[in-house]
Amino acid sequence: MSNLVSSQRVGLNIQRGSIYVLMVFLTLLAVIPIYIMLINATRTTEEINTGIALLPGANIAHNWEALNRGGFGVFQGFFNSTFIALATTVLNVYFSAMTAFGLHVYQFKGRNILWMAILVIIMLPPSLSLIGFFQLIFSVNRFLMGEFGIMMHSYIPLILPAIAGAGSVLFIRQYMATISTETMLEAARIDGANEFFVFNKIMLPLLAPALAAQSIFTFVATWNSFLVPTVILSAMDDRWHTLPMIVARLRGDIFRIEVGGLYLGIAVSVVPVIIFYSFMSRFIISGLTLGGVKE
Repeated sequence: MSNLVSSQRVGLNIQRGSIYVLMVFLTLLAVIPIYIMLINATRTTEEINTGIALLPGANIAHNWEALNRGGFGVFQGFFNSTFIALATTVLNVYFSAMTAFGLHVYQFKGRNILWMAILVIIMLPPSLSLIGFFQLIFSVNRFLMGEFGIMMHSYIPLILPAIAGAGSVLFIRQYMATISTETMLEAARIDGANEFFVFNKIMLPLLAPALAAQSIFTFVATWNSFLVPTVILSAMDDRWHTLPMIVARLRGDIFRIEVGGLYLGIAVSVVPVIIFYSFMSRFIISGLTLGGVKE
């Protein structure tokens, strides 16, 4: 009997050790490219061309000088990308949660058709709608030009469409289906609470893990977005450009030599994503921990 128990323990230890090894391998696979990028941001072009290094260099000040010497508004692009990403994330998460709440709680005609339309939109590649989206923005801007004329000279075309996030609606509604809310919602309505109070004060706190996760997805996707901002903002002044657009321009003449400046520009663009993820991930963990406590 003791031999059987010992063999089972050995088997469990081997299985657990294999899982740990796999997790460490996957972690290194994700971290090493970022680490190499940060190291290269401190090295000269000659040092980078010699191969991979594990220790940082002493050329970060020169790389930063070369980055600014190229005439690129790194801080302005940083601010532009932060503004667009935060505004897009807030609008996307809030209105997607509101749409998912309406589809999940209310029974109305056309509900299933609307849900199927959302699923069909998710299946379509975003690139298919790019030309039509640009033509729509151009037409609206031409229509408003006499009074406002702001659509093609602002961030509105990049931020406002975030309200209609089909993927976010699907994600939040699927999470909403895993929690029981009928009793609380009915109790709040009996106490006289209106639907906006029910949604903002009761439903949103319950959706905190899903909202935090979707915020991370939306922020990262918006921050790294290059094609749509390029199409919309390419005709505008450089001070309107986002950070990915500026980083793409680092392949210009001077930065064909200053490779370290290129790596430093890429490293700067990665920092906000890491900070935002670190800030929002705690809401995911706290929400899951709270949901796992049974009374």
